[in-house]
Amino acid sequence: MSTTSGGRPRSRPAEPGEVGRRVAHRREQLGLTREQVAERAGMTVNFIEYLESRPATVEPGTVTVLAGTLGTSVGYLLGGGLDRPPGQAGPSSRPVVEELAPSECWARMAPGGVGRVALSTPDGPQVLPVNYRVLDGTVLYRTTAASTAATAVGERVAFEVDRLDEALGTGWSVLVTGPAHRVAEADAVRWLGEHADPRPWVGGERDVWVRIEPGRITGRAVRAAGTTPPDDTP
Repeated sequence: MSTTSGGRPRSRPAEPGEVGRRVAHRREQLGLTREQVAERAGMTVNFIEYLESRPATVEPGTVTVLAGTLGTSVGYLLGGGLDRPPGQAGPSSRPVVEELAPSECWARMAPGGVGRVALSTPDGPQVLPVNYRVLDGTVLYRTTAASTAATAVGERVAFEVDRLDEALGTGWSVLVTGPAHRVAEADAVRWLGEHADPRPWVGGERDVWVRIEPGRITGRAVRAAGTTPPDDTP
């Protein structure tokens, strides 16, 4: 988190909502200014600016007008296409690729969520989505003893996390490689269950904890030229 010169936390600007991001992205694709969109849609410039910069509840009729003004669909502005693989919206017009320092990689992974563990199995390499969290500089996930994800124990694996912003054509990815171990100490397992519980989306009893010790961590971010990299430091 960034701070003021006096050491006090500096509040970050609010992120736009999905509709606002998509409106801004489509407007820039068409080479239109906010003033031009406002005039064509019969709206105020202040409203377009607010919509593009802050989360906002947008009336269905307003979304319909904006979709017509921007030559796109209501479904697109509302986040349609979520059942398709990500990345189909394409990159930004002038993408910039940056290498992430290890500290930046950890900052992006820190909130936890869903990542992918890649491992070798008797049937060949597999990549599996798992709910994870970061603790003490390691990656933790829980599974069942009979699962494929549990066969990572004792092996060197890769673990990947990423995020894509379809509206802006930007994103980042982080890759961790290292050995995976089972957390066996009863006290540690009990503590993890109480304090570090990534709850698997698939549900059920999952009492095997796997810890990935990072031997190497790398990452890359893609942003549009002329924009400032986001401050993702917690």
